Amino acid sequence: MINIKRYLIIFTVLVTIMSCSKDFLDVDPQGQLTEIQALSDPNAAEKLVGGVYNTLYFGEFGNTTVGFLYALANDIASDDADKGSTPSDYPDAAQLDNFTLTAGNGIFNNLWNGHYTAIARANRSIDILEQSTFEESVKNRLLGEVRFLRGLYYFNLVRFFGGVPKVIRVPDPAEGNSDEFQTRATAEEIYQVVLEDLQFAVDNLPLKGATPVGRATKGAAQSYLAKVYLYRKDFQKAYDLSRDVINSGQYSLVPDYALIFRENPVNGAGGNNNSESVFEVQTGINVGETAVSKLYSNGQGPRGRGGWNDLGFGFNSPSQDLANAYEADDTRKNATIIFITPTLPANSPGTVLWDGYRIPSKDSVENDRYNYKAYHSPLLESPQLTNNKDTKPKNIRLMRYAEVLLINAEAAANLGLGDATTNLNLVRSRANLPASVGTIDNIWKERRVELAMEHDRFFDLVRQGRASTVLGPKGFVAGRNEVFPIPQSQIDLSGNRLTQNPGY
Repeated sequence: MINIKRYLIIFTVLVTIMSCSKDFLDVDPQGQLTEIQALSDPNAAEKLVGGVYNTLYFGEFGNTTVGFLYALANDIASDDADKGSTPSDYPDAAQLDNFTLTAGNGIFNNLWNGHYTAIARANRSIDILEQSTFEESVKNRLLGEVRFLRGLYYFNLVRFFGGVPKVIRVPDPAEGNSDEFQTRATAEEIYQVVLEDLQFAVDNLPLKGATPVGRATKGAAQSYLAKVYLYRKDFQKAYDLSRDVINSGQYSLVPDYALIFRENPVNGAGGNNNSESVFEVQTGINVGETAVSKLYSNGQGPRGRGGWNDLGFGFNSPSQDLANAYEADDTRKNATIIFITPTLPANSPGTVLWDGYRIPSKDSVENDRYNYKAYHSPLLESPQLTNNKDTKPKNIRLMRYAEVLLINAEAAANLGLGDATTNLNLVRSRANLPASVGTIDNIWKERRVELAMEHDRFFDLVRQGRASTVLGPKGFVAGRNEVFPIPQSQIDLSGNRLTQNPGY
């Protein structure tokens, strides 16, 4: 029997208590009426789950999950990107660039708060859905979606910080300050949460096309679970799961790489939620311009000097090292990096983007290179209702079919299977490159240029065991910089029960 009174009391008291504590267990109320209705009404439950998806939008200079600051943390810390912008702008990002990170770095406090706010919202939805009385298959599908998102968020946290607090249920009001929620679980325990959540999603989510666009699918859950097993070096499971996605027939490579990151398809190819899309953050135009991940596009857009009406803040500038990593004739290079032309005569066209938008030459622009994949066209894509450049509606591609092929190739290479070469060359062929051999080194090289500026390179180098070699010249220290510092403000809020990572 469902105790509705219990839910009313817990939700009311919990919000009151948390409004005083202001720690990572904070979560905005999802609406008590909706929560109670969701116990018996699948339509209300859908809205409840929609509130969990909304946490994907967290991303400006505040709580963040997979948005702007997530991009900075992964790309700038890697060899793919420099801080960008101006030398004095945003010292916290400069710490990423040279591994002078401290526990007071605001980027990681925002990532911590954003992820735990999202997890708290997911936990609340799971608690309600598990008590719901409507049709079991609908309940399990909705639970699968929420657990997919929670698994994704814990996967991020364990890669950022190692062991973190394991919060997988709604605390009773008296428990919020208990050791269970204020001390770190081991990384192994967090990985078990990730594996269990994603497996539940695999078992209960529908295939792509059988659920509304933007919702988590079986293929998305299989792809992320395969990726987690790659981190765990369980190559057989990584191979089997990625092979299931490949054999599903639901996905294919977009023929023109540059079209993957556009909003609208060209001749039926590319655009948002294209044939290659496994999971991406949905954006759109609404009155408050809140259906976006703020700053994602503008924060990485070309930054001008003086009077040029620029496209952004200029952060996360692709590095020269990344530009040098592409083979000759690789079509991905110019689809990934906006190259600013050197200072030229006044009649020079400068850099002309795919939509005809002109960026002046280097004398008017702050940096030499910018992230093309984050570009949102002010000319040919969704117009904004206001002039607020921070709210450009740019979908964020989190998992693409090309990565699934490379996960399968890497797992196959470790298992000694021929699929390694086959799937590697499917990716290379699309990039206009000759066939290669599916060795681990070749697959890792391909991952870099295929997924460049998609916020995965730092994590890749760490799990491959190459971070100290590749990033040593940037200041990376083995035994310390494989994870980032636990935010000091969170340690303080825990009464020093949260322990710091070594070296910080």
